[in-house]
Amino acid sequence: MEVQGPPTIDLNQFRKNKPPAKTIIAGVVVLLGAIIVFSSIFTIQPEEVGVVLRFGKYNRTAEPGLNFKMPSPLEQVFKVPVQRQLKQEFGFQTIEAGVRTRFSDRNFEGESLMLTGDLNVAVVEWIAQYRVDDPYKYLFKVRSVTKTFRDMNEAVMRAVVGDRSVDEVITVGRLEIEDEVKVRLQDLCNRYETGIVVDQIVLQDVNPPDPVKPSFNEVNQAEQEKERAINDARSAYNRIIPKARGQAEETIQQAEGYAIDRVNSARGDAVLFEEVLAAYKRAPDVTRRRIYLETMAAVYPKLERKLVLDDNLSGILPLLDLKGTGGGQ
Repeated sequence: MEVQGPPTIDLNQFRKNKPPAKTIIAGVVVLLGAIIVFSSIFTIQPEEVGVVLRFGKYNRTAEPGLNFKMPSPLEQVFKVPVQRQLKQEFGFQTIEAGVRTRFSDRNFEGESLMLTGDLNVAVVEWIAQYRVDDPYKYLFKVRSVTKTFRDMNEAVMRAVVGDRSVDEVITVGRLEIEDEVKVRLQDLCNRYETGIVVDQIVLQDVNPPDPVKPSFNEVNQAEQEKERAINDARSAYNRIIPKARGQAEETIQQAEGYAIDRVNSARGDAVLFEEVLAAYKRAPDVTRRRIYLETMAAVYPKLERKLVLDDNLSGILPLLDLKGTGGGQ
């Protein structure tokens, strides 16, 4: 059997199909031109602006739409969302938002665990909603502007929470804390020239730490029972005291009315007596007779038997019916 050696390759055969140098150069020129054209055109979305750097220095701000620039690396574009509301979460992290939102299982106590003004501890979770107002300051005035903004949030929140009691932080003082943190944080952003406008600070969950939650709940329950007892006492007070005051006022008014009536009656009787006395002094006989007749008119109707005698009558026995009704009386 004849052994065959390795196959031989004729290089001249490939040299015959080699494209000419002009074609290669033309292809390279076309490719470079395409790269230059595509790197010179960029699009800015409606909610963004483009910050254009020429040789690493700020040159201009591109508005939304189709824009042109010098090829890279002569000019570079950084797109900044100025119309979109951004947010930073503290004390928790949302992995997937939706109907069933999923949160990260990572421990965030390093930024959420805070000391209150009455030396208690609270776990404070909040959201900072903000917008980019000045793209130039946002990109170039502060290094790591997002990290700086988070650090400012945490510093301001700790300062505000440290001025209040744990009850205010957890219950009644939430709105005041949100407003004060927003004002202080905006002042810091302006001083640092971050180019950020703070829209809202929203406190999410504010709770005591897990190890002390049972004791805290017992304290809250005791506070609620205390408030309920106070409200019951106030209710009984408001029900009984006004009624007693009304009764006392009624008794006083009745007494005052009785006193006025007695005084007026006495004054009337005195005036009447004075008028009778004056009439008597003017005609004593007439007044005496009138008084006598008025008295007899009041007395006679009460008598069952009446005897009218003449002053000149000498004996009255024959006239009396001693057997009659009341004759033997």
